Amino acid sequence: MKAENIIGPASIVEKPERPYLGIRFETPFDGMFALVTKALKELRKWSKANALADEGPYFVRYYHCDMKSMMDIEVGLMTNSGLVGQGCIQPGSLPQGKYATLVYRGNGLRGNQALMKWAKDHGITFDPLVVGEVESYTCRCEAYLTDYRTEPRKLLWDVEMSIKIADD
Repeated sequence: MKAENIIGPASIVEKPERPYLGIRFETPFDGMFALVTKALKELRKWSKANALADEGPYFVRYYHCDMKSMMDIEVGLMTNSGLVGQGCIQPGSLPQGKYATLVYRGNGLRGNQALMKWAKDHGITFDPLVVGEVESYTCRCEAYLTDYRTEPRKLLWDVEMSIKIADD
């Protein structure tokens, strides 16, 4: 892994519950990124029309990550607006708790692999959404820390990868 892709070391952080508005969908891994981009554009358009464009950050939440079958994901915008959403845009919240986290830039697969390896090396267990199901997460989230309006090239964004750790 190229060192310039990792911004900071992996760590464990305590996070509060964070409300958001999001678009949840299932998709095969092949073609997933095109659908994520489309959903982000839809959410950005809606957030701008509802005066939320400067809230955030935007993120992708992974509920189930089965690259050989279906991915269950959600594109969201963290907000304290209290809006109830509209149509496919619905409210939700990222749960409070301890998270393994790492900020990366560039290749998302490398950032994810780095965090997974670090967690394995430190004996960290993630909180599953469905016990016994592989790649199932109560909260696995990639938050886009870079403002897309000032840097349109996604490979240059700082992205915080966070995965909720199982409670003791």
